[in-house]
Amino acid sequence: MHILLVGPGALGCLLAAVISRTLDRTSDHLAILDHSLERAALLNSQGFVYEADGQQHRTSVPVITDPAASGAADALVLCVKSHDIARSLRACQPLLTEGTLLLFLQNGIAHLEDEQATGRAAVAYGTTTEGATLLGPGHVRHAGHGVTHLGFRAPNPDASLNRLGLLADIFRRAGLPTITTERIIDRLWAKLFINVGINALTAIHDCPNGDLLTLPGARERMRTAIAEAEMVARMQGIRIDGDPFAATEEVCRKTAGNISSMLQDIRRRRRTEIDAINGAVAKAGRVLGLETPENERLLRQVREIESGYTTTPLLDC
Repeated sequence: MHILLVGPGALGCLLAAVISRTLDRTSDHLAILDHSLERAALLNSQGFVYEADGQQHRTSVPVITDPAASGAADALVLCVKSHDIARSLRACQPLLTEGTLLLFLQNGIAHLEDEQATGRAAVAYGTTTEGATLLGPGHVRHAGHGVTHLGFRAPNPDASLNRLGLLADIFRRAGLPTITTERIIDRLWAKLFINVGINALTAIHDCPNGDLLTLPGARERMRTAIAEAEMVARMQGIRIDGDPFAATEEVCRKTAGNISSMLQDIRRRRRTEIDAINGAVAKAGRVLGLETPENERLLRQVREIESGYTTTPLLDC
């Protein structure tokens, strides 16, 4: 396969590092698309550093800034933040042709509204519980292992299903447990419940995930925010398995020392994905005539933190 990862953020760097180590370089090709000329030059010079279990591995992956330089891609994996999707899709328009698989890998659910800008590509969605922490440009720590789910919202031609299966096989060979599913929307909401309960609260309290179980009032706010999201999901016909609040508590315990992606953004003074997470729940609630006061409150609080940035963002990668 010819795979183009769009965006060298934490997830993009993680995928680049692990896939490049197992890719068949005689028949497969991997590259990363970056909008920053300066960062692309740096990454092409220094390569990528993958850190896990106290060990580091360095690898090289071509980083390009012009989509035309990629050539036809079998799979475009969109690893950018939800608020950067529109810009990325505009840049990738020449590559969104029939036969190309476009995989969205964003937090939240706001990106479900972006299919109109995807050209003739076969659009798939994914969600992952792999933990990735950005330590510097091209330097990523694999902060926790999880499971990745990939799937289409609607039936697709056999060729697209085959291409998604090939991509899932590459993920699995790279050490990322990956499952293809016909219920990808339900999986996106399952991940959303966890993000709704953890991300904003860690950003507000400036704490790792595990602290939410002991900080006064945090656990109850988590429970309320998730309950509101469940209410909205059920009204939209989403199938919910198990207890989302219990699942979120378990994630907090298993990733007690991890820094959520939203808190990483706050500490780098960058725009967060709050609109795609708690904001998306609140927006859907308003459309359905449902009240979601806790998600509205979390949305306001994180926006207030963002509006208080007094310096320019730190270099992202």
